[in-house]
Amino acid sequence: MRIRIGTGALLILATVSVANGQEVASEPAAVAAQGGGPLTLDDVLRSSSRSAPDIIAALARKRQAQAREMTAQGAFDTVFAVEGRTRAQGYYDGTELAGKAEHPFMDNGGYVYGQYRVSRRDFPVYEDKAYTNRLGEVKVGALYSLLRDRLIDARRSQFRLAANDIDIARFETKATSIGVQIRATDAFQKWVAAGLKLKAYQALMALAQDRTLGIRRQVQLGAKPDILLIENEANLVKREALVVEARQAFRAAAVKLSLYYRDELGLPVVVDEGRLPDGADAFGKLRADPTFNLEGRPDFAILLEEIDKATVKLALARNDMKPRLDITAEVARDLGPEGPGGYSRTPLEAIVGLTFKVPLQNRKARGKMAETQAKIDELTVKQRFLAEKIQAEVASIGIEVETANQLVDTTERERALAQRLASAERRRFELGSSDFFLVNQREENATSAEVKLIEARARIAAARAELAAATADEDALRLDLQSPMG
Repeated sequence: MRIRIGTGALLILATVSVANGQEVASEPAAVAAQGGGPLTLDDVLRSSSRSAPDIIAALARKRQAQAREMTAQGAFDTVFAVEGRTRAQGYYDGTELAGKAEHPFMDNGGYVYGQYRVSRRDFPVYEDKAYTNRLGEVKVGALYSLLRDRLIDARRSQFRLAANDIDIARFETKATSIGVQIRATDAFQKWVAAGLKLKAYQALMALAQDRTLGIRRQVQLGAKPDILLIENEANLVKREALVVEARQAFRAAAVKLSLYYRDELGLPVVVDEGRLPDGADAFGKLRADPTFNLEGRPDFAILLEEIDKATVKLALARNDMKPRLDITAEVARDLGPEGPGGYSRTPLEAIVGLTFKVPLQNRKARGKMAETQAKIDELTVKQRFLAEKIQAEVASIGIEVETANQLVDTTERERALAQRLASAERRRFELGSSDFFLVNQREENATSAEVKLIEARARIAAARAELAAATADEDALRLDLQSPMG
């Protein structure tokens, strides 16, 4: 049983098993309604950059990294806590209620806090500090790190690493997008090449079809032998087979192109021969920027971010080696009438404190330092080699572009000569000065030269696309990473 589902320009033909286990042969997965002018490379690249699933998934991973940064920022959130206690039984019946807000410093491992506390009734002497005046006590204080945690601590390192992860996700999105655009370019260029070859073989077949009427008339008049008509029919069948093969290749290329060329709903669109561009610029006018910034390459930029992450981890390990020296200061004032604790609570209090702690062995921190330093050494070597590799790659592609240009010039001259020979041979054949075998040979040579020129133009277009990818040229590849989907 066959089910036809229509969505906009897209028709999906599905194959469904029937009850007895038989299955109907399936048709192409997507057939698009046709229309519009010639399809250009710019159309395909803009479509793929907007709706290619790989790019959308990469942008989603970037949003995940941004969400992780927000999670890391949570370590600097202001925390408010309330604590209360009362003696339900016993000699003393004191009740105490305290509310405290604490906010970490962004540029130090310490924090600032404010507190309000109020108590009622009696407390034992060993809890004398629980007493407040009738309206409670207000306290403001801060802790500031002087050595360990002064420049970096676990909270700030996590936040910086999360920021690095966002940059890495952004560069990975760029790398994914470049890969998608190159595959889209390749699919478009193969579709164009297949279409132009199909046209060339159709033109070759049309020559044999046009010649059939003339040969049949000459055979009927007795000017040519019957065998010539059979030979022409065999030659026509041969050329028809070339057209069938070329059409199959063109349709397969159109299906592959539909993975990148999509409609407004993001659904694949399969285009037909009617939208095939023509001329020397059929493969697209892709021109890479001659200037090249090495740090524009996403793989190189990712490596730099990895080095920066390792540097943050090294700084954190060095921080753990330092002794802790924290200074604290707080100001407290009781409010209202004197409470059960007596007059001593009423005057303003200012307290300064100092805490010192030194690690004696700290093997964990030393091991982490050695490990991280070794990682930085590894990444530095990789960075240097990758820079050399990228420069060699760009230079190699530049040579390929130059060679492809020379090949196109040579092949254009070859095609022009072959077409002139074929045209002259056809005139000679019509005048009876040439034989059937030679005129067919000339025509086939001209078509072979045409196909060779198509392949040469496809080669230079592919080389230019590779150069745009190697230089991470976002403009040439029509990348818009700040789209609404991003």
